Amino acid sequence: MSIICPYCLSELHERAAACPHCGGVFAGRNPAGSLPVGTVLGGRYTVGEIERIDGEGILYRGAENVGRFRVTIKEYMPLTLAAERGMDATLRPKLGSEVLFKTTRMDFADLYRSIQRITPANGLEAVLDVFEENNTVYAVMENPGGVPLGRWLDQHPGPLPSEQVCAMLQPVFDGVAAMHQVGLVHRGICPENIRVLENGRARLTGYATVGLRTAGSGLHEQLYEGYSAPEQYSTAEFEGRYTDEYSLAAVVYRMVCGQSPVPAAQRLVSDSNPRARTVNPAVPEYFSDVLWMGLKLKPVERIQTVPQLFKALTSQEYTAELTRNLPRPESRSLTLPENDSKQHLLGLRNLLAAILILLAILILLIVWGLVNQGLHTSEAPSSSVPEPESVELDEPVTLTPDFVGMDYDTQVRNNHKYVGDYLFYVTLEYSDTVEKGKIIRQEPAAGDVVEKGGTISLVVSKGPQMVEMPDVIGFTQEGAVSELEARGLMPSCFMVVNDGSYAAGCVVSCSAEAGAAVEVGSVITVYIAADPSVAITTEPPAASDSGSGESASSSEETAPDDTVHDTD
Repeated sequence: MSIICPYCLSELHERAAACPHCGGVFAGRNPAGSLPVGTVLGGRYTVGEIERIDGEGILYRGAENVGRFRVTIKEYMPLTLAAERGMDATLRPKLGSEVLFKTTRMDFADLYRSIQRITPANGLEAVLDVFEENNTVYAVMENPGGVPLGRWLDQHPGPLPSEQVCAMLQPVFDGVAAMHQVGLVHRGICPENIRVLENGRARLTGYATVGLRTAGSGLHEQLYEGYSAPEQYSTAEFEGRYTDEYSLAAVVYRMVCGQSPVPAAQRLVSDSNPRARTVNPAVPEYFSDVLWMGLKLKPVERIQTVPQLFKALTSQEYTAELTRNLPRPESRSLTLPENDSKQHLLGLRNLLAAILILLAILILLIVWGLVNQGLHTSEAPSSSVPEPESVELDEPVTLTPDFVGMDYDTQVRNNHKYVGDYLFYVTLEYSDTVEKGKIIRQEPAAGDVVEKGGTISLVVSKGPQMVEMPDVIGFTQEGAVSELEARGLMPSCFMVVNDGSYAAGCVVSCSAEAGAAVEVGSVITVYIAADPSVAITTEPPAASDSGSGESASSSEETAPDDTVHDTD
């Protein structure tokens, strides 16, 4: 069994109390109950000093003995469920906690094996190995280097420009989207679990099971004040992709404002979290609006997905569309946001104007009736009185119906009532938040006064924008990522076993076939051939079966020579 020093990575010929090369001391470095420095796990990993402990287990610094590179090792050891470790290093559950210990251990293993299948994906700390030993589970992860974002922000005090924040965090957004695509939710996104690398880009770490990141689960929970979503403070609340969306919005808020958001538990009692633009006037108004929507307390009112959040943070036009289509809260506070207040006053003004017009018409009719009746009674019955001339009134007016959300073809265009009363001017627009054929917005707005026969402008959704999947088989990883990102797709890279049939570092297959129509913003899994000397411990996910290099090649052969990219 190969033994190396976890400090200097030098080879040791026998177990010792200290390294003869660097002088690093092994004995007594880790507290009782944890694994001693120098312990070898799985026949190839050497345990170093403890980095941190949470309610789910212990994170050790470590080393991979064969390749001699640094790793981190997470040991499943829940403090509330595990008894003291025996002299043989075997971990035993507390009396009465055997079942919960076993089920949470399975959750731990399933989580890290799932992450192992999608890493190395952009922006995620890679899981290299997962194995069972000592009646527990160990997850071995890469050591990405860099510094925690919290420490980096302390070294760079003051708010950061929104453009710099988006550039730094884009890999993290991509990584979280890749997790969501396979049904995983991180639940612990915060500056402590994001590392800033030497190139200025960020990477997400700190994976954990749902029990660790939910209050009252049976584990000693680990929540992050200001960054954990409201639903994480109760086991009765369902957690989903929008939970990570809240945490990412909170991290962006911290970076552009220079301060963390008010903790969600406090906001649930009295929501006093200021808008980003209030804290830092340099934050663009649309950017501030996005963070306000991303930090909504009710999940249904919040931006729902991470790709939506990132796209809104980088596109003012998309933000405007997203604002119109997010669900409105059932009840409003007495203090309305500035934009909502203007729209509210405008709606009241239009309603009052309509009422005044109707009253004026009614009064005019009553006066005319009284005058006409007086003329008839004052003159002799035999006298010939010409019929009064008809009074030309203004065109009849109505209040504009609410068409937003209706299906244009079935509910408007083929509705004789609407077609007979109004003329419609229709334009089409891409949207990944509104179903194809549904009306996104209208002008005049619902409740505004409109003449019978007047024109109403409608914007109808064309559904999500689709692009053609490019053929990137044989590309390098960097080339494939650039090509996919140029088309608005989100690449997630995965190393696969290479028996020497492929060029190392090149694409062998993708989760979508070349030439297929895919939605802009979709995550595309890209399978990269590993170096033949590197051992891959997991099989690629089943999605790769349908996107093998052979099928991609056959689809290329049958594709037409001239492909037209129709963005309409």
